[in-house]
Amino acid sequence: MRGMVTGMANASPFIRMLPAVYQEDPFTDRFVGGFDDVLAPVLSTLDCLVYYFDPYLAPEDFLEWIADWVGISLEEGWPIERRRAVVATAVEMYRMRGTVAGLRANLQVLTGGRVEIADSGGVGWSKNPDAGMPGEASPRLAVRIRVHDPSTVPMDLVDSAVAAAKPAHVVHRVEVDRP
Repeated sequence: MRGMVTGMANASPFIRMLPAVYQEDPFTDRFVGGFDDVLAPVLSTLDCLVYYFDPYLAPEDFLEWIADWVGISLEEGWPIERRRAVVATAVEMYRMRGTVAGLRANLQVLTGGRVEIADSGGVGWSKNPDAGMPGEASPRLAVRIRVHDPSTVPMDLVDSAVAAAKPAHVVHRVEVDRP
């Protein structure tokens, strides 16, 4: 939470902005110095405001707010690097939402591993009206995630991400292996 920062100095003390006659008065120096103490964190934040909107540079407590802006929720147990990567790639992920490439990219960010997806569906066309249908009779989706430590993969989140990305009638299976 932003607030008072003990000992933070104002880069441009307000006393220097007053006419010389006031700068020499000890009472005015102390009085205006109080504003320096209170406003130094605010001015420092405003000077660095552009960095607050970059997920890789924003303070940790501000990252949750940025995540709300892009419509995602962050898990408490995730390491900060993963939380930053999820927020940074959220808008790009929305563009690829509902595609195999989008699901793969989303799972790579969630798990940090290599993702392989096997989809039974297919699209085709034929001039012959009696041509067979592409794909398999029963649609399915198989996801294999390869990570160095399978215990670090949040399976409930992975399962939710796969379920949200696939059509409701398609059965899915998720496997986690070592590379």
